[in-house]
Amino acid sequence: MPLASLVLAIVTLQRLAELVLSNRNTARLIERGGVEKSPGHYPVIVILHATWLALLWIMAAGATVDLSWLAVFGVLQGLRVWVISTLGKRWTTRIIVVPGEARVRRGPYRYVDHPNYLIVVAEFIALPMALGQPLIAIVFTLLNAAVLWVRIRAEALALDEAEPHR
Repeated sequence: MPLASLVLAIVTLQRLAELVLSNRNTARLIERGGVEKSPGHYPVIVILHATWLALLWIMAAGATVDLSWLAVFGVLQGLRVWVISTLGKRWTTRIIVVPGEARVRRGPYRYVDHPNYLIVVAEFIALPMALGQPLIAIVFTLLNAAVLWVRIRAEALALDEAEPHR
C-alpha cells in the first residue's frame, strides 16, 4: 500500500472514530440537560470535511508524500488529541452547551478560545500539501474559513449564554 493511501486510511479511520466519540458525548451532554445551539450549519461542516477527505482519496491516494508536511500534520494530530482530551466528555463536533457550566479554561484553552478550529485550518493545509495537492489546500481553506466564520461566532455566543454569571 502506498504511503499516501496508508495516511489517508489512518486519517479516515481517525475521523470516523471521532464521530463515534462525538455522538456518544453529545448523547451524554443532552442527558445532562445540554442543548444544541445553531445546528443549521452543521451539515455544511460535515459535507465540507467529507468532500475534502474524499477528494484527497481521489486525487492523491498514490501520490508521493512530502515528509516535512506530513510531520506538520503529525504535530497537528498531537494538538488535536490535546484538545479532545482537555474537553473530555464535553468534546463534540456539534455545539452543545450545558446551561450553568463554566467554560473550559485549561489545556490549550488557556491560550486561545477555539484551538480546535486553528488546528483544523492547519490540517486543511498540511495534509493536502503532504500529498502534493496545493489546490485542495487553497480551495478548502477558503471554504473552511467561511464556515468557521459562522461556527465560531455561534459557538462563542452559545458559550457566553450558558456560562454562569458572576
